[in-house]
Amino acid sequence: MTVLAVVGPTASGKSRLALEVAVARRALDRPTEIVAVDAFTVYRGMDIGTAKPTVEDRAAVPHHLIDVLDPSEALSVAAFRDVARTTIDEVRARGATPLLVGGSGLYFRAVVDPLRFPPTDAEVRARLEQRWASDPQGAHAELARRDPVAAERIAPGNLRRSIRALEVVELTGEPFSGFDDSYDTYRSIYPDLEGVVLLDPPTDVLRRRIGRRAEEMVAGGLLEETAALRARGRLSRTAAQAIGYAEAAATLDGDLPVAALAEAIARRTWRYARRQRSWFRADPRCRALEPAAAREVLLAR
Repeated sequence: MTVLAVVGPTASGKSRLALEVAVARRALDRPTEIVAVDAFTVYRGMDIGTAKPTVEDRAAVPHHLIDVLDPSEALSVAAFRDVARTTIDEVRARGATPLLVGGSGLYFRAVVDPLRFPPTDAEVRARLEQRWASDPQGAHAELARRDPVAAERIAPGNLRRSIRALEVVELTGEPFSGFDDSYDTYRSIYPDLEGVVLLDPPTDVLRRRIGRRAEEMVAGGLLEETAALRARGRLSRTAAQAIGYAEAAATLDGDLPVAALAEAIARRTWRYARRQRSWFRADPRCRALEPAAAREVLLAR
């Protein structure tokens, strides 16, 4: 049974297209269910900043992997991969077509491709962080001794990544760089993945959409939503890094003026969108199409 996918940068129109296609396919008696491949829409209460599908949208078409975690819970890529694959299997077992929708290239590939993810250990990580907290250059030098390939790829001042690489070396006895091998092969675990539709608007269009979305988030209550999330308890590292929420938290703490909030969100979102574009453009399975053409292609499969 076919697996469909729509990917693209933030504000490219993925969710709208996916909903239209799923509704149209269901009207043709071809049951289709949407599987959100996103690191942040999984969190309950994080609605405005993630541009989460509305309640009405979710009532029209079954959506999966939305509102499944509390913001205090951490989410690794490997954990998301496992639950997403289980969800896809369940959708197919019901005789429906999974329509994957997302903007995270890493999460998408983790779900559909046999990527290898090195293990992690909180105690080992904490020990390494304590050892190298005030000496990022030293951590990088140690990494260069134990995994020179990884050290070449990691900036000397990037303590977090240096520690992660050292953690993997210590836990597995393998170089952290060795886990990159599977990223070079675009071969899905789903033989029936029917190509991948990429929505990739022109730069000027995308930047305007991103700016407008940031303004709408602030006007729509992002500060209030962030304050409510913080009042419920500490956000996990994953949730706290979500674009929009980190900036809103800075505003609530008095570190970023309210008047500058939307611009700060738009600026960070654009940087992320550029990375998203690069990731998907490098994937030979991704076919850039205008929304109308993409709709026809997805309806034909």
